[in-house]
Amino acid sequence: MKSLLKGVLAAAVLLAIYFLILSLVSGWSFAVDQFSQFWYFIVSLAAGFGLQVGLYTYLKGLIVARSMGKGVLVATGSTSTVAMISCCAHYLVNILPVLGVTGLVAVVAQYQVDLFWVAIFFNLLGIVYISSKIYEFKKEQKDAA
Repeated sequence: MKSLLKGVLAAAVLLAIYFLILSLVSGWSFAVDQFSQFWYFIVSLAAGFGLQVGLYTYLKGLIVARSMGKGVLVATGSTSTVAMISCCAHYLVNILPVLGVTGLVAVVAQYQVDLFWVAIFFNLLGIVYISSKIYEFKKEQKDAA
């Protein structure tokens, strides 16, 4: 239950950050327009991130309950971090104009949908990786018992 709550909270926080950043950079109406246009990508990324956080929390609970090493946590945490960074990569399209990099923005904006797909792919990789670690951990525990 704790894992589920943390996953839902993580997805909600990611969506909140999405709206906060876009609203601060380009205004509320732009944030709503972008969400309306790309909602299926944004919701997928938030759900994927939430699922990773939930799985990570679940795995961490299993390891702590069994007093095992933290190596698996480091590996899964790194994967989640990479997925989160890739998840947010498309926000560069909206932030770069503030930094004055307008030429690069035009190129990145042209590939915004491609960046969404890359982020979703990395989200899926993170989910598969953490799930495999949970499976391996449970199998090792079953074999040891």
